[in-house]
Amino acid sequence: MRKSSRKSKDELQPEYDFANMPGGVRGKYAERYRQGTNLALLDRDVAAAFPNDEAVNEALRVVLKAAERLPRRASPRRHKPLAAHH
Repeated sequence: MRKSSRKSKDELQPEYDFANMPGGVRGKYAERYRQGTNLALLDRDVAAAFPNDEAVNEALRVVLKAAERLPRRASPRRHKPLAAHH
């Protein structure tokens, strides 16, 4: 697939004044953005299995319930790093 050598032309006309358009509020979602997001990008094959966000949430809740039933294992011991010999 070859990339076009032409730069895409900005189709926005100079007479558009977004400040005077109804419904436009500057920073409307700024606070929500600052709080972080809970979006997750799914691989195509995974996304194909779920028709909507409700289906994803339902499946994840099933996984969480199954994980709660698994016996808890003690965390593996951490070994101290070997001291370097000089």
